[in-house]
Amino acid sequence: MLLAMSSRIPSLNPPEGRDTSRVSGEPTSATSPAQALDAGLYIVATPIGNLRDITLRALDTLRAADEVLAEDTRVARRLLDAYNVTAKLSPYHDHNGAKRRPEILKKLADGATIALISDAGTPLVSDPGWKLSRDALEAGHRVYPVPGPSALLAGLVASGLASDRFMFCGFLPPKSGARRKAAAELATVPATLVFYESGPRLADSLRDLASALGGGRDAAVARELTKLFEETRRGTLDALADHYAEHGPPKGEIVVLVGPPEKSTASAEMIDQALTEALKSQSVKHAAAEIAELYSLPKRDVYQRALRLKDG
Repeated sequence: MLLAMSSRIPSLNPPEGRDTSRVSGEPTSATSPAQALDAGLYIVATPIGNLRDITLRALDTLRAADEVLAEDTRVARRLLDAYNVTAKLSPYHDHNGAKRRPEILKKLADGATIALISDAGTPLVSDPGWKLSRDALEAGHRVYPVPGPSALLAGLVASGLASDRFMFCGFLPPKSGARRKAAAELATVPATLVFYESGPRLADSLRDLASALGGGRDAAVARELTKLFEETRRGTLDALADHYAEHGPPKGEIVVLVGPPEKSTASAEMIDQALTEALKSQSVKHAAAEIAELYSLPKRDVYQRALRLKDG
């Protein structure tokens, strides 16, 4: 239900004399007093740029937690200070995770309420927190999601690409050969593909994606989402690769999205006929590339088909 009758925005600070009775996830209205939390690990999403994207429940959770685990406590402190949250902060990241997990699990066993946040967005997504979540569940502790901002979802809805089915692929490998191989394995996935990427590698990654998936595939590059210089650029993989090669690496956090492959209506006989004709004047590699683009087919599959025709 929308709270359209009230002209006042609820305060971000918990009201005086709040109810401290423990609850087990019962829904509350936006104007209800903040309530104490049951013991467990709370996975709390935080803004990816605009600090106003924090949720009321996230603020309640961070205020009530016995301890807040953060990738970088300096980044976390800026967020908490913006909302007058005086939580106990401690670091949890790739480098100290193995050492800290037994200590954290013991605190959970003793009835502690612990919140986990990342530097931005939803923890566990391309983030070291999943190991802690897994170990907590295996030890019999409750893990509570506190949903909110996510760069991959923000990029998806801004991309204009199909959103009914999508696959999050994380970061591609840093080297070109491995990157092309990883991308080729995704060529026939009937869904929008979502990647994270850095500015310095963006142009090369787009070129490798174009090579593996087809340069004509619709794509989008979303960066600085929810921030002052937010930008979403749309085009084919070839066009986007050309743009960033010419203009240089962009700044900020980047989400690369590639639309699903178009369904080909060509029969196997039609493809073989076209390949046979193309092989009369072109190498196997170039003939396969031409026919793959013509019929919107994965290059790898057409190449294998061309090899069989050539050898036969």
